Amino acid sequence: MKLALVTDAWLPQVNGVVKTLGHTVREISNSGHEVTVISPADFRTIPCPTYPEIRLAPFARGAVRERLAALAPDAVHVATEGPLGLAARNWCVTQGWPFTTAYHTQFPEYVRARFPVPLSLAYAAVRWFHSGASRTLVTTSTMQRRLEARGFRNLAIWGRGVDTGLFRPRDKAFLDLPRPVFLYFGRLAVEKGVEDFLRLDLPGTKLVVGDGPAAAALSARYPGVVFAGLRHGDDLAAHIAASDVFVFPSRTDTFGLVLLEAMACGVPVAAYPVAGPVDVVVEGMTGVLSEDLRSAALAALQLSPDACRTHAMSHSWAAATSQFLASLVLLPGASTIAHAPAIECA
Repeated sequence: MKLALVTDAWLPQVNGVVKTLGHTVREISNSGHEVTVISPADFRTIPCPTYPEIRLAPFARGAVRERLAALAPDAVHVATEGPLGLAARNWCVTQGWPFTTAYHTQFPEYVRARFPVPLSLAYAAVRWFHSGASRTLVTTSTMQRRLEARGFRNLAIWGRGVDTGLFRPRDKAFLDLPRPVFLYFGRLAVEKGVEDFLRLDLPGTKLVVGDGPAAAALSARYPGVVFAGLRHGDDLAAHIAASDVFVFPSRTDTFGLVLLEAMACGVPVAAYPVAGPVDVVVEGMTGVLSEDLRSAALAALQLSPDACRTHAMSHSWAAATSQFLASLVLLPGASTIAHAPAIECA
């Protein structure tokens, strides 16, 4: 099968969407399918308003259409609701091509965190975007119910995995900091609720690993917090594994891939009882969910690292990618390799 994957989120961006797509593309390629990624890396870009680290390609509509037409794919997946995703969506609709989309982020909540845009208006726009798709892939059953309540249809679940070889228990002595070490790692942006963590009165050390548009302001506002900056690969995994609790203050994530990465390192989670954590965390075993984030963080200190690791081991990228492939819709007359788990267009 020849798959066209169109995304506005791609390298060198560092976030959960890019991680998910990167792992998925590798798994699909390893299974014998051909994947062509159409991303901002292919076009002239401009910085995203309020988030200059993200580059957008708003002038590539014609080029996207040309590439899709020339590629003649067997299936099309539109990963994001940005300029490239919109160009691909509209081309598929005009050509009568079936395609799938994915709801990676709670985009309306992200917009509201930055601008006074009513949620109802933002959801109407996002619902319109996904309404043209044969299927919209969502991360969890909780997100499926929430979106169905807002009028979304044709939803299917596409879970997530974790690299348990990279993210694994390691030596706690890697961090020479007063214990216990309460960690946040991820993007430093307003929608992530990082200040909910930074304001907590906790013993030991609060450690932040990551970067983003709010990094400078947060480090200046909270001088007692250790800001380690952006880390990658083994260095990131070592910081996670050497911590004692991962505090996840976001209320806007659809899944929270970082939750699995922390648990794979044997680090329990403290989070709010919201979409994402309620589907990923086993309450009282791999984490504690509470509106009182301080109490959750302190209680999580008592949980078993082994239980966290065992739970994370049950989430593989191979299984998640099988869900993704099974949800694709092939174009009429498309060819596929033997046993390709794709669904023919009626």
